[in-house]
Amino acid sequence: MAQKVLVLLGTKKGAFILESDGARRTWELRGPFCETWPLNHVVADPNTGTIYAGGGNEWFGPAVWKSDDLGATWSHSSEGLSYPAGEEPVKSVWSLAAGDGALYAGVEPAGLFRSDDGGQSWTHVKGLRDHPTRPDWQPGGAGLILHSLIPDPRDPQRLWVGISAAGVFHTADGGDTWEPRNQGTRCDYLPEGQKYPEFGQCVHSIAMAAGMSDRLYQQNHCGMYRSDDGGKHWQSIENGLPSSFGFPAAAHPRDPSTLYLLPLNGDSAGRYVPDGKAAVWRSRDGGDSWQDLREGLPQQNAFFGVLRQAMATDTLDRAGVYFGTGSGEVYASADEGDTWSCAARHLPAILSVETLVVDA
Repeated sequence: MAQKVLVLLGTKKGAFILESDGARRTWELRGPFCETWPLNHVVADPNTGTIYAGGGNEWFGPAVWKSDDLGATWSHSSEGLSYPAGEEPVKSVWSLAAGDGALYAGVEPAGLFRSDDGGQSWTHVKGLRDHPTRPDWQPGGAGLILHSLIPDPRDPQRLWVGISAAGVFHTADGGDTWEPRNQGTRCDYLPEGQKYPEFGQCVHSIAMAAGMSDRLYQQNHCGMYRSDDGGKHWQSIENGLPSSFGFPAAAHPRDPSTLYLLPLNGDSAGRYVPDGKAAVWRSRDGGDSWQDLREGLPQQNAFFGVLRQAMATDTLDRAGVYFGTGSGEVYASADEGDTWSCAARHLPAILSVETLVVDA
């Protein structure tokens, strides 16, 4: 059956959807949706086709928007997206993930909520904020945000979260209890002898390898890492990359050893692509070696950055790869990153990129 691909974009001025057929040669843009709210993450539940968009700010408050008709109409709810009276209010939703009939939302200030009715109402997963390290969590540059949510597709009780700048935490009992999983990831900004703490790492994004839920990849403020035991131990895989600094990481939909990164030139050097030349870096061997992919990407005067949730793959064969820039361009590859074209320009700053493949 013919298929079509939707690239879901969260931006500072609403959600947008790019749509193409399975060949992915031309793209049609729809949007802005969600009344131009700032939206940190737009995702789809592949089992239902429902699209969710999470965002908000101090002015709007937090909310999760929902569309059951591929973006034609939207509704939103914030019922239950709050902390108890007296605590710092929830400012916005930063991340969304669907798993085993539930929908999870990570928020700022860092915390986790769960919905069992498709985003209509939310329940606070208290165990994470009850962790004894919580009083010592420090915010990163974007605030104290829970930005990475990785449910285990094989075990609904297991979930990983990434918090800037508290590190990676894991639950094996549905969120009642949590443990830090940061061993081997470093904090270059801490004094000598304190660079490998139990928590406090500035994780930027986490990706799970296809078919191997214990293999995780992590782009950190200070390096790139792989874990083969569910995050209990991490090893550096940054050799061969032009920089240890970047934000997004995207896994191949079927090959657990293939990973995509987009390194930037450093945390204090402008945070744009190295030398003003855009490249996605691909590993086919779990991070042991890397190849830069540049064909079709700008190779001069490119001073854009790509944020933590702004790169994704699709599930077609060959897999598509996509990233959105802070200056509003979307680049797409229909051949696993070998060649690229610009699918959209002049959009608001792009905060997230995800995909959905549906029957045409």
